[in-house]
Amino acid sequence: MAKYYFIRHGEADFSEANTKVYQGWGFNMQPLSEKGIEQIKVASKDSRLKKAKIIVTSPYGRTMHTASILAKELGLDVVVESDLHEWVADANYKYLSDEDAMNSFREFTEFKGIKDESANYDWETAESIANRTRGVLEKYSKYDETIVVCHGTVMQYFLGIVHPDNGQIEEYVL
Repeated sequence: MAKYYFIRHGEADFSEANTKVYQGWGFNMQPLSEKGIEQIKVASKDSRLKKAKIIVTSPYGRTMHTASILAKELGLDVVVESDLHEWVADANYKYLSDEDAMNSFREFTEFKGIKDESANYDWETAESIANRTRGVLEKYSKYDETIVVCHGTVMQYFLGIVHPDNGQIEEYVL
């Protein structure tokens, strides 16, 4: 039996959104805000995390920044797992315009993550989020306790919870 502590990344700093390297896919490279850094420093003091052996994180800037703070505070190694990424507006990983991505997300939300023939966009389903997340967890089941740094949508559709707050910690046993 392996225990996982899912942590939603801290609040991101979107002040440079759509500038410099933060355009297109680069939007996901943005770091945490000062508030986000503090959220994760507080989360790192949660006694449940003290027995963890490793931190597994999504490859996005806000999650990797979160994982680096946790690693420093807890003295743990970090492993990046691409399958912990945020929900994607196109299931084939094609880049969509901001407008199409927002419309895809609206549709995903309206359909509650379950696609049918009336869908206009090829968005990632809730089942896909759960399957790729489960696959990552299975890779780390040799550890008694693992920290998983990811996104609110991943936690929502894998754990079946209301969309979590930044820095929120949720336990899961596999």
